[in-house]
Amino acid sequence: MPIRQRLISLKVRARLWLGKKRFGFLGPSVIRVSKNRIIKGPCEVGELESLEYVAQHTSIPVPKVYQTYRIDEKLYIEMEYVHGDTLQAVWNGNAFSADEKQALVIQVSNYIRQLRGLEPPQNGIVASSKLGQCFDARLGYRPFGPFSSTEEFHSFLRGNIPLETCSEVFGEAVTRCHSRQYRTCFSHADICPRNLIVHNRKLVVAINWQFAGWYPEYWEYTKAHYTYANVDWWARFEQAVTRYDDELAAERALWRQLEEPGMSWNVVQLGPA
Repeated sequence: MPIRQRLISLKVRARLWLGKKRFGFLGPSVIRVSKNRIIKGPCEVGELESLEYVAQHTSIPVPKVYQTYRIDEKLYIEMEYVHGDTLQAVWNGNAFSADEKQALVIQVSNYIRQLRGLEPPQNGIVASSKLGQCFDARLGYRPFGPFSSTEEFHSFLRGNIPLETCSEVFGEAVTRCHSRQYRTCFSHADICPRNLIVHNRKLVVAINWQFAGWYPEYWEYTKAHYTYANVDWWARFEQAVTRYDDELAAERALWRQLEEPGMSWNVVQLGPA
């Protein structure tokens, strides 16, 4: 490693160590290093690209990126620390009135509308903002794609099981949805209260863009139901956005039966006993 790179690495490691001592962890990969800055990592390059893309093409508030580093060939992003609480932490209880909650949900729906209004470089593509590989914990903990068509992506979701035999394995809902055509939309792909920061009763920033990219139009809606369970939030969210109930039923069938798609052992496990 060149001397300059080694010095930068040592400096960043020292800042991370001091930040951990002073502020503690903000999350499994996020350490606050000063009053107004955090360092997040290791990160996929798609997260950096999405932060820059959304900042350039929408009015959605995202953390400002100050610097990036490579440590042991892994990406670390130094970005703005936005003061406030996650919406998840304050949604329940008396922090917000019913009208204030509805206003927040409408604001989130406006963010989604902006993302859906972005012009894809190619309809049907499933890729990161710069057309590289995607990353999404819903699909496992390895990058995947890019895919040149929705059909290719859907085949990946099914573990490459042919559409003709899909109903026998996953049920009719998956077959119906994977037979349809969808337009391509940009998606945060994890839009939920834990990734929304509020301060002084206002929504101030959307965080955690590591899963973002170009996906079928239903992906934002179905992913919003993937890991966050709050009946009050869901009820309001579903009234404010375009619903994809058939696709949600199909995704739930896949969530139950195929934890990490595209892997040969999953396909084998789904075969006859």
